This record gives sequence, structure tokens and C-alpha cells, in this order.
Amino acid sequence: MIKVTDLSKNYGSVKAVRSISFDLNDGEIVGFLGANGAGKTTTLKMMTGYLVPSAGSITVNDMDIIDYAHDIQKEIGYLPELNPLYTEMRVYEYLEFLAGIRKINGKEFKEALARVVEQCGLRGVVHKSISDCSKGYKQRIGLAAAMIHDPKILILDEPVTGLDPNQIVEIRRLIKSLGKEKLVFMSSHILQEIQATVDRIIIINNGNIVANGTSDELMGDFMGNVLLNMEIKGATTESIEHIQAVLPSVKYISLNESKGIQSVQFEYGKDKDPREDLFKYAVKNKWSILKMNPRTTNLEDIFRDLTMEGDKNA
Repeated sequence: MIKVTDLSKNYGSVKAVRSISFDLNDGEIVGFLGANGAGKTTTLKMMTGYLVPSAGSITVNDMDIIDYAHDIQKEIGYLPELNPLYTEMRVYEYLEFLAGIRKINGKEFKEALARVVEQCGLRGVVHKSISDCSKGYKQRIGLAAAMIHDPKILILDEPVTGLDPNQIVEIRRLIKSLGKEKLVFMSSHILQEIQATVDRIIIINNGNIVANGTSDELMGDFMGNVLLNMEIKGATTESIEHIQAVLPSVKYISLNESKGIQSVQFEYGKDKDPREDLFKYAVKNKWSILKMNPRTTNLEDIFRDLTMEGDKNA
């Protein structure tokens, strides 16, 4: 278990991370979501012991990251955003080099190599030069390097950046598989990828935690209203604006007109569907309804709402 408490990081006058707190539990995949510069990478570097916090604490199984950095790093596999590969090496040479640094040699290395080759799907490239591998395979090699010592915790910084859709699906499957036996904490600014992969989402903006929960919990917190987009012919501005007086549950938002068609947006509570009453009102006022499209809040709306403003400091 990882516990982050009142964690801050300052670069001079710039506050990259601002007194954030959250817990990560064994056996879950947690997504760390935020716009570019929100503080994701700075936080991950502190969690892996590469950066010293300005304030606050990080504990892994009750061990403080400052006091027990060496012991904790034995239990963490870290894939940075900029995958640090020695491209002149062959895949197995690179993994052997990294294993040797961790004093994994001989039979122990052969067993570790076989494990990560199988887990990361590297069987077809293990004897290739890294420079000859595709971007997708290079990400797999980076994951294998993070896993060569069989850590209990994987911390992945933007693991699908620069990958094509097929490669993203492959890495997603791999991460979900790894999450069955390890604690996985992965950052991204791609909401759809996080949503498809993780059990829980933490959103950071301008160095602050602004949301923490499952997709359903976040939707439940924010999905209070439904936006109704309508296209109408034959309506007047007065008759459209008068709807609020006739139907108090409906809030008039906006009106645009082009070529005789009015595009109108209303808002109403998700437990009060006024569409039937709106239809009757339209018939009474001799409107022609071309479209009536309700749209509930989704995670993209939530993310945009939480991260639209704020400085990009990290």
C-alpha cells in the first residue's frame, strides 16, 4: 500500500505539486489523470524516490520514501515518460544489463528474462537490436525493464504516448493483465485510455487533486443535469424563452439561428424528463421539431470542467 500525505514540490517560486494526499491499495490499477503540466510526472518522480518532496510524506507499506528509498525502490518498477533505452543493444542484452545492476545473474536472470519476455510479448524481438524495434515494442521493452526484478508496484508515466491505436490496445491489455498481481499506478492525459484500463481515477490540476474515485463515482458526483439539444423550425425567440415560465423544470441555455432553423439548448435535472411536455408545447406553438437529442454528462465533460483553468506548472 502507498500512502501520500500533504505532498508538495516547489521549484523556486513555482508550486508544481500543492499538498496532495491519496492512498493506493494492493491489487488495483489506478489512473493518474491530468492535462500536460498538471503535476503528474513530478508526483511520480517523488513516489519513486527520484525527487525529494518540498513537504509532506510518501510511505510504502509504512516505510518512508526518504528513510527507506533503497528498500522501496527494490519493490517498484518505474517506466518514465521518456523511455530510457540503449538502442544500440539487443533486447536481451539491455535486460541483462539492467538485471545485473540489481544483482540478478545466472539462472536467476534466465528465469527473470523468460518471465518478462512472456508477460510483455517480446518473444519475436528478444534477439533484435532495440533500434530495429517498433515504438510499440520499445514500450514493451521499457515495461520489461521495469519488471525484470518482479516488483510488487508498477509506476508508469504516460505508457501509451506516441503509440498507434493497435499498439495502445496491446499495451492496455498488458497493463490490465499485470494489474491482476501488482499495484499499478499509471499517468496519462488521455481520458479514454485511463477509463478503459483502470479501476479508479485520480485527477490532478495545477498541482491539486480535484477528483478521486471510480468512473461511476465521478459520474455520480457530477452528473446532475441533462443537456437537451433541439433543432426547431417555425419558432420565435419569445416562444422559446417562454418555455421556462410554462415548464419550470426546463432551463433555457442558448439559441442560435441559421437558414430558418433554430438550434436551442435546454438543461434539466436527470430525474425530470420534460421531453413529452416540450413536444406538446411545440405542437401547440406550431413548431416543427427536427431534432431532440439529450446528452448526459460524461467523463470528458467532468475532466474538462475540472481542468479547464489553472497554470501549467509541472
